[in-house]
Amino acid sequence: MSTDTAVVDPTYGNWRRPRRPGLGPLGLVGTVGVFGGLVFDLLVSLASLQVALFLVGIQILALLPLAARTMDGRNVYQLLALRVSWFRRKGKGSTTYVSGPLGRRSGGRYRPPGLLSKVTVTEGRDAYDQPFGVLHHPQRNLYTIVLGCEPDGGSLVDPDQVDTWVASWGHWLARLSAEPGLRGATVVVETAPDTGSRLANEVLPRISPDAPPAARAVMEEVVERYPAASSEMHTYIALTYGMQGGQKRSPEDIINEMATRMPGLLEGLVGAGGGPASPLSAERIAEVVRVAYDPAVSSDVLDARVQHGGTGLEWEDAGPSAAVETPQAYQHDSGVSRTWMLTQAPRGTVRANVLRGLLEPAPGTRRKRVALLYRPIDPATSARIVEADRRAAQFMATSKRGLVQARAVNEVRATEQTAAEEATGAGLVEFSLMCTVTVDSDAELDDANSTVRNLMAGARLHMRPADRMQAAAFSCTLPAGLLPWEYTLVPRELKEAL
Repeated sequence: MSTDTAVVDPTYGNWRRPRRPGLGPLGLVGTVGVFGGLVFDLLVSLASLQVALFLVGIQILALLPLAARTMDGRNVYQLLALRVSWFRRKGKGSTTYVSGPLGRRSGGRYRPPGLLSKVTVTEGRDAYDQPFGVLHHPQRNLYTIVLGCEPDGGSLVDPDQVDTWVASWGHWLARLSAEPGLRGATVVVETAPDTGSRLANEVLPRISPDAPPAARAVMEEVVERYPAASSEMHTYIALTYGMQGGQKRSPEDIINEMATRMPGLLEGLVGAGGGPASPLSAERIAEVVRVAYDPAVSSDVLDARVQHGGTGLEWEDAGPSAAVETPQAYQHDSGVSRTWMLTQAPRGTVRANVLRGLLEPAPGTRRKRVALLYRPIDPATSARIVEADRRAAQFMATSKRGLVQARAVNEVRATEQTAAEEATGAGLVEFSLMCTVTVDSDAELDDANSTVRNLMAGARLHMRPADRMQAAAFSCTLPAGLLPWEYTLVPRELKEAL
C-alpha cells in the first residue's frame, strides 16, 4: 500500500491483480497444452499428415474455450462447470432447505444450512474473563473466532489521523501474515434501519409519571420519529485458523491458544481506529446469524438482549426454518437476498473514503452486509511473488512499444514500489469483497440491484452477481469464518493456472 503525503488528503493504491501465468489469456494449463500439442503433432506428422491435421483441429477446439474469457477473467469451461453444478444441486433438491420439526434432520432444530450445516460452536474465556465463541468447521478442520468493534467515524477527523489509522490497519494486516496457522480474515460491516427498540427501551421507562403532558408528548414523539432517519451499524472481524501439519489437538488446547492471542489482536484493532473491541460470545454469534436469516426478528432479539441481558439463543437454532436458492437470489424466512462479488478493485489511486458510500446504510433495503476477505501470504512466499512480478513487468516494458510500453513502464514502477515496501517489512495480502443486500420480497430486488450498482460506481468497484451460487455467497458474508478458497472443488493452485 502506498501513501502520497505531498497532498493534504492522502491517497492510497498500488494494489495489483495477481498475474496469470501462461501465454496470453490461455493460462498455464492452456500454454502447456499448446506447446505439448505442437510437439505431439510434429511426431504424429512423421507417420501421417492427415492424422496430425485432424489432431490439430481437435486441439484448437479444446483450447479455444480457455482463451475466451469474460470481463472478470472466467473462461468457458468455468462457466460450464458452474451451470453443471447448479443443475446437479437442483436435481438433488439441495437448493431447498427445510428445518425444524418438518425438516429431514433429527432433533427438530433450526441449524444453519449449506456450508454452515456441520459447524459446531464452543465457548471459552480470554485473559479478561470475557466469553468468546469458537466455531469449528469439521470439513476443513478450521477454527474461527469473531471480534466485534465500533469503529471511530471519519467525520471531523484530520487527514493526518485518518492516515495514521490506515497505516495502523496495514500493520495489523501485515501482522496476520505472521499469525501461526491463520488461513484468512473476514471483515463484515452490517447496516440496517434502526427499529427504534433500543431508543424506546432507554427513554420510555425513564419518563416520570408526574411529568407535564407536553414534556411526555415531546419525548414520545422523539421515540416514534427518530428511528425513521437513523440506522444501526455493526462491524465484525472473523479470523479463521487451521491446524498446522494435520496435528490433532483437543478443543481445550485450541480454546486456550485462542485466548492467549486475543489481547494482541484486540489491541491492534483499537490502534487502527476500531474503537472499543471485544470478542463475540457463542450466543452473540448465533444472534447475528439468526437475524441475517430472519430480519423480521431483529427487534425481538434486541429487546430480549436489552431487557434480559441475553436471548439464550444457541447455534443449533440460528438458521432459517425454510430457504430456497434460485439462480439470481436466495429466499430465507422473512427476507430475500442477493450477493455480489468483486471482479476488479478501483484502478489508480483512491482516498480513504472510497468505500464510504458502499458501507453506509442503503435506502429501501432491510439489511446490507459488506464483507472484505483477506488471505495473508507468509513472508517467504511474498518475496517470491514480488520478485516474479518485478521480473515479468521489466520483461514486458523492454519488449513492447508505443502506448503498451507506457503502461508497462507504469507497471514497472508499481512493482518496484511493492518490492521496496515488502523489503521494509510490509505484508502481502490477497483481498476480495462481497456485498449482500436483503429486502422483503422479490419485487424489491430490482430496486436493490440499481442501488448497489450506483454504490459500486461511487466506490469505483466492478462487481458481478454471484449467480447460481447465491446460498454459498450469502453464507460467506456472515461473520462465521467461511473462506471461499477453502471450499472449492478444484484446488486453488490449479484454478489460478486455468
